[in-house]
Amino acid sequence: MPLNPYASQLGDREPLGVIAATPARLRELSATIGAARMTAPRAAGKWSPRHILCHLADCEIVFAFRLRQTLAEDNPVVQPFNQDRWAAAYPTQSADDALAAFSALRAWNVALVKGLAPEARARRVTHPERGEMSFQTVLETMGGHDLNHLEQLARFATSAA
Repeated sequence: MPLNPYASQLGDREPLGVIAATPARLRELSATIGAARMTAPRAAGKWSPRHILCHLADCEIVFAFRLRQTLAEDNPVVQPFNQDRWAAAYPTQSADDALAAFSALRAWNVALVKGLAPEARARRVTHPERGEMSFQTVLETMGGHDLNHLEQLARFATSAA
């Protein structure tokens, strides 16, 4: 598995810019999709927009911990998680609550990153499935992950109701 499985989505974009812009774009897409379509997947076996928003909120919790653990410890090993098992709770959760949680956590994470000395981005962390990477790679993963799910939501937003 590559260090950043979302590298192709990020391309040469600066991850902090992508990360900082994501909450506003999620709000736009959510408004376009609307409450009536928020719980319907585009196809059988696919996640609904609500599922995607809940997943993003959960991932932001994970990324927040990983970023702070990487800054506070010497080459920590982060814990992977099973997104499908976490998603089992999504049918009972609110898309609006997920978006609010994501947005608040993301603002907190962006503030953390903006306040760092440049050398902090070189700090090392190990992911059991992906190997050793830098703090910067975690940021790039966040940005590419955002773009992947924003693209999914954009396709949903532009599809027929």
